[in-house]
Amino acid sequence: MRIIGLDPSLSSTGWGIIEVNANRLQYVADGFIPTDAKMPIEQRLDQIFRTLCEVIDLYKPQEAAIEKTFLNTNPETSLKLSMARGVVILAAGYNKIPLYEYDPTKVKKTIVGVGRAEKAQVENMVKILLPGCKPKNSDSSDALAMAITRCQYRTPY
Repeated sequence: MRIIGLDPSLSSTGWGIIEVNANRLQYVADGFIPTDAKMPIEQRLDQIFRTLCEVIDLYKPQEAAIEKTFLNTNPETSLKLSMARGVVILAAGYNKIPLYEYDPTKVKKTIVGVGRAEKAQVENMVKILLPGCKPKNSDSSDALAMAITRCQYRTPY
């Protein structure tokens, strides 16, 4: 079973893919989709969608995981995050991949054991849980954490 974790952002959407065999996790790939802030928003969203669809087509994940929405103090930032999140959800739906959502504290508790863990702690644990993994950046590390969380909470078939 392949799982893709997703960390949407208008500036840099992270993705990470793991393979799950029984209880064993294996790192497959990770990356991020940067967009140029000078580009019109519709082009940035299109870039995220098309690139993510290419990743999905290449690695063929069977499930996807994404963080539940949280509100930012800045409404404009929340709106931009919501747009990027919508495009990421659309990419999963377009490719007929079931999508699961998890609270940020649940992800941190699953990965680190503490719901208020720091980003660096999450990244360090991702590297431990996925030997040989060297995430491209914190966005792809967060996406891998999402994939691991999905693995921990999925019902075996």
